[in-house]
This record gives sequence, C-alpha cells and structure tokens, in this order.
Amino acid sequence: MNLFESLLLLDKNLFLAINGFHSSFWDGVMFGISAKFTWVPLYVAVLIVIVKNWKRESIWLVIALVGCIVISDQISSGLIKEQVQRLRPSHASELKNMVHLVNGYSGGQFGFVSSHAANSFGFAFLSSTLFRNRKYTSLIFCWAVLVSYSRMYLGVHYPLDILGGALVGVLAALACYYAIIKLRPSLLIPHNDYSVVGRPKIALPLFVFGLCIVGVVIYSLVLF
Repeated sequence: MNLFESLLLLDKNLFLAINGFHSSFWDGVMFGISAKFTWVPLYVAVLIVIVKNWKRESIWLVIALVGCIVISDQISSGLIKEQVQRLRPSHASELKNMVHLVNGYSGGQFGFVSSHAANSFGFAFLSSTLFRNRKYTSLIFCWAVLVSYSRMYLGVHYPLDILGGALVGVLAALACYYAIIKLRPSLLIPHNDYSVVGRPKIALPLFVFGLCIVGVVIYSLVLF
C-alpha cells in the first residue's frame, strides 16, 4: 500500500468514526447547522456592521465578501468536483450500509472538495481580516469548523473534502483581500490601529451567534 492509498484509508476510517457518533437529537442539530438558511441572521448582522462602519464605501466590502463566496463556490463545485470526481461517502458502494444518513439526505454525486467548507472558511477568513475583532474571529472560525463538521456527521463528506474546501476558501479570501489592498487600500483598518480617524472601533453584534445556535436547537427539537 503506497502513501496515497494509506492517506485515503485513514481518511475513510476517520470519516466512519465521525459519522458513526450520532443520535436522534444530534441528527436534527447537525441537519440544522448544515442548512444554508439557518445562518441568514449572521450574514445580515455582518452586512449591517459593514454598512454602519464604512457607510457609502461599504459596497466595496460587500462585493468582496460576495465575490469571495462566489469564487470559492465555483472553484469547489464547478471546477474541482467535476475534475476530481471523487464520490461522496454517501454514494460510495464500498461504504453501503455503513454510512449514517440523516433524513434521506445524500448530496450530489461528487464530494471533493466541500463547497460548504470552502464558503464558510472563505467568509470567516475575509470577514475576520476586515473586522480585526478577536472575539469575532474566534467565533466565526468556530462557526466554520462547526458547519464543516456537520457535513461529515451527515455522511456527505470525508475529512479530506473538508480540508480541501477550507484551503480553497482561504485562498479565495486572500485573493479578494489583496484585491481590496490594490484597489481600495483606504478601506482597510491598519493592523495595529483599532480607531481609524473618523471611524469608531468596530462593534459586532456577537449575540447573533447565540441566536443562531438557539434557532438550530429549536429546529432540532420542534421541526426535525
């Protein structure tokens, strides 16, 4: 067995360990975490913060964030998945009857790389770089990890799918960040300056994270 085959075997075993740890309660929670509309309040809160602090110039940062997600999503789903064509564990014949699926959800045919991981890590990396708020940075990356973990729990991605997606997202975020540096450098807060003249220190509605989690729990208990 060569190194590549050993890596794939490790990837498969790690997936089975993660996917095998489940319960009816966590099925609902993870299904809610993985749902795209669950986190709309978070996206709206970030948008409000950007508009509040950057006023008319906020359009450029909104474009950068949207562009980051579009780039990461197109590269992961539209390019890499079609080129690599690695079957999701939910569609792999050798794992039949071994994968725990939730609510009959199995995703599309190919899984490498995870667009959920790409989009969430891209959004987390770029927004945290723009805001430079330690609490927000910690929470938004915990969010990205949680969303990514839910994809393995639901049985639709291997760990390597997640790692590949996270890398794509971070690279897309870096590309958008450096585009801002080149085109609109005045929009960026200096690394060691949290009180730019004419712009107050950014205050983020961190309670929105809590509200989203509460929404997920309610979803798992009532609606699932």
